[in-house]
Amino acid sequence: MTADMWIALAILALAIVFFVTEWLRVDVVAIAVMVALTLTGLLSAPESISGFSNPAVLTIASLFIVGGAVMQTGLADAIGRQILKIAGASQARLTAVIMVAVGLLSAFMSDTGTVAVLLPAIASLALSAGTSASKLLIPLAYGSLLGGATTLIGTPANIIVSDLLREQGLRPFGFFDYTPIGLPIFIAGILFMLLLGRRILPDYRPKQEVQRVETPEELVALYRLPEDMFRLRVRRASGLIGKSIAQSGLRQDFGVTVLDILRAKSGNNYPVLQKKEYETISPAAQAAIDAGDILIVRGQGTDVSQAAARWNLGVQPAQSGGDYSLISQEAGIAELLLPPRSSLLGKTLVETRFGSVYGLTVLGIHRPGVEEPLDLKETVLSFGDILLVQGPWQNILSLRDRPRDFVVMGQPEAMLGPPARAKAPLALVVLAGMLVLIVTNAVPIVAASMLAALAMILTGAVTIDEAYESVDWKSIVLVAGMLPMSIALERVGLVSVAAQGLTGSLGALGPLVVLSGLFILTSLFTQVISNTATTVLIAPIGLAAAQNLGVQPYAFVMGIAIAASMAFATPVASPVNTLVMGAGSYRFADYIKIGVPLILLSLIVALVVLPWLFPF
Repeated sequence: MTADMWIALAILALAIVFFVTEWLRVDVVAIAVMVALTLTGLLSAPESISGFSNPAVLTIASLFIVGGAVMQTGLADAIGRQILKIAGASQARLTAVIMVAVGLLSAFMSDTGTVAVLLPAIASLALSAGTSASKLLIPLAYGSLLGGATTLIGTPANIIVSDLLREQGLRPFGFFDYTPIGLPIFIAGILFMLLLGRRILPDYRPKQEVQRVETPEELVALYRLPEDMFRLRVRRASGLIGKSIAQSGLRQDFGVTVLDILRAKSGNNYPVLQKKEYETISPAAQAAIDAGDILIVRGQGTDVSQAAARWNLGVQPAQSGGDYSLISQEAGIAELLLPPRSSLLGKTLVETRFGSVYGLTVLGIHRPGVEEPLDLKETVLSFGDILLVQGPWQNILSLRDRPRDFVVMGQPEAMLGPPARAKAPLALVVLAGMLVLIVTNAVPIVAASMLAALAMILTGAVTIDEAYESVDWKSIVLVAGMLPMSIALERVGLVSVAAQGLTGSLGALGPLVVLSGLFILTSLFTQVISNTATTVLIAPIGLAAAQNLGVQPYAFVMGIAIAASMAFATPVASPVNTLVMGAGSYRFADYIKIGVPLILLSLIVALVVLPWLFPF
């Protein structure tokens, strides 16, 4: 081992530690890797940032925009609901239809977006069919992962592997090259769920089904919020005038939460209350209270009365459907699931300073299996808790940039404005055109995807701002930052060392055993770090192992790409697993019981099909 090898290995080991522990965001870790490679001299500065010009990175970014347009126009939702219409009340039929539906959609767009679109509908289907959501939501998540493995654009891992082959002067994989192996594994996964998985799946039936909702309006009705909402008019003689929300002590002293401030535009302190005469002021901690303001508050009637008496405020109930609503084009409510590694766990909302940090108000806390309401000030937050929050839609959406802390349930982006449904046919035409270009190899995939993204913008299916917002920049930086790491590992000889170790220990048993070793190694890594990072690190080892054995590399690298999608065994292996966890009331062990057998089944299918498709 040379000094450069030890340096590269140290950088890689530290990166993996940070990926697993999530002490830093994955994109920050990727940037740190690029800087470390430059400072240590393993790569030049241009080489360290070369990932950002890699065709695979540009392709993935463009596909995010295409997928965002499909979402924005309502096309994905319409397709999903049409497919789900054929589902009956039979649990077996529901399971099969759900997995086929989500698999078809995930083959052409983001699996996370697909699951987010279909999750509310699946929860409603479970309720109407008299079954528990826990019987259907893991099949929903796993179906999306299996479906993504069936096409070139179904997952970034497939694109990365194909681009690696192209860089090595080998024939890259085409659009449907993944289908002959991905489809048998997909079918095997469905059969597994029908014959064995649905019997292993837990049957959790919480008394309060807070997750089974489709719209913010249903959340309002479900939580019965208007019953403890009030309007407090700030009179001329009120002691609150000139004080900030924080100085008022309404929440600290009386347990009364200010949701919004309505301020008259006319300057008249006592106009007739009409919503059109008021502007909404965000109830930030520093927001000052003026005479004539209407404070929309939530709290127990006795607490509100005490606060009104203390500060000389007029009290009126805020009835649902009346002059004020929690939901508008600017603001609304949503549910947030706390994942296993959220920084909020073990703290109260007061300790997290939730309102001032995130610009949102927590209206309620639901804990699966707990029916009685939880105290907003005293409750210590736990994994699986669901927070009902109210505030600007943009603030709610911004929490999606903090997946370690929150999973945003449903589609709050739909409330920012009516979807451009008139553009849905155009989006469908653009999507179909992109697929034709990729399938026929008329142009390189990077050109086809960029052309489709541009067409989505020019046709108005998605605005340029929405296009930027639809790109998961964290994933882009992750891929771009880790690609130079693979260059460094190969340059210092670590890829050759790993490949020689693999072939030296397993090579005598034949390439099929080496393939199984690569598949198992990849599937283990993908349970704890992203499938894109896993693929970037292991695919070069598979390619070198094939060269050492003197065999064709296609089966090895295809097996690595497929294994990277087998993120079944932990709730943090993939965002879709985390997304369904709270809605299905799943526990960590549920993923292990279902996921490990499914990974082994996928391995068996891969070992049978891959040598036949790509002879060694």
